Amino acid sequence: MELLTPNPGLVFWTTLTFILLLLVLRKYALPSIMRALKVREETISFALEDAKRAREEVEHLEQKKNKVLEDARKERDAILAEARELKNRIIEEAQAAAREEGRKLMEKVNADIKKQKEEALFEIRDAIGQLSLEIAEKVLKEELADREKQKKVINTYLNQMNLN
Repeated sequence: MELLTPNPGLVFWTTLTFILLLLVLRKYALPSIMRALKVREETISFALEDAKRAREEVEHLEQKKNKVLEDARKERDAILAEARELKNRIIEEAQAAAREEGRKLMEKVNADIKKQKEEALFEIRDAIGQLSLEIAEKVLKEELADREKQKKVINTYLNQMNLN
């Protein structure tokens, strides 16, 4: 039981040692500990400021990124609109050129048809003329084969001429 009962000499020397230890720690260790704590506090403060600046810079970069993305979207939309407009213009020009080419082709075809029609009519007239001459020649040969018929035909023509 001796361990549980305090000995006054032991209490005195323990208290004295403890107070001396506190004084030595206060004189030598406490300033170092306080400096270390102050340095730690400043380091944490600087780290917090750096973190705040980094956060602000990240926000600024995020805003800048968003602005660049928005500008890129606008530029993309403008390019697409211009491409659509160019496509429509090219289609319209191609359609106009095709219409003009079709019109010219129709004019040429109509002119060719008219020319071929005229040539065909000329050939038909020529053929009719040739046939008429051949028929007339055969009729005249038959009519004028006899001397009496020749005189009769000549008199008929002469009478018609006198009357006119």
